[in-house]
Amino acid sequence: MPNPPAGPGVAPPFAAPPVEGRRTRIWLGLGVGAVALALCCGGGGAAVVGFFVSTVQAFDEQGRAVSTDYYQALVKREYGAAYDQLCAQARRQESRREFERRAADGPQVTSFRIGELDQTNLTLPVEVTLSDGDRDRQRVNLKQNEQTGQLEVCGVS
Repeated sequence: MPNPPAGPGVAPPFAAPPVEGRRTRIWLGLGVGAVALALCCGGGGAAVVGFFVSTVQAFDEQGRAVSTDYYQALVKREYGAAYDQLCAQARRQESRREFERRAADGPQVTSFRIGELDQTNLTLPVEVTLSDGDRDRQRVNLKQNEQTGQLEVCGVS
């Protein structure tokens, strides 16, 4: 086989690979990949934290709302409406008529102030003022309804 002629205008059979800037391109590519990974992980982490915070706030708001409804009904002496705020377990332990009789017989709640929800125990402190002038610190026990997901009053201690 004859050799190709040497001289100007003749290309060698294989070109040499470029070496200039090769490491720069690799580091640039790795840097861009690292930034993309950090953005994805950081964004996902921020989303998880945001979801957790909003869930905690929603539980707090829901617990305060159901407790407020319960105590407002007691203040207005609408004992049936207060009974409707109770969880199924509490309603099994005491009938509507028994609850209404018990609530009407004792000193009446005239005002109340709700504290902060304890997320661990699902309890809410409430300071009540009674019709005889006494003040009482009560703790509302909340329970999540398995069917609706809503919090309900499941006893007061």
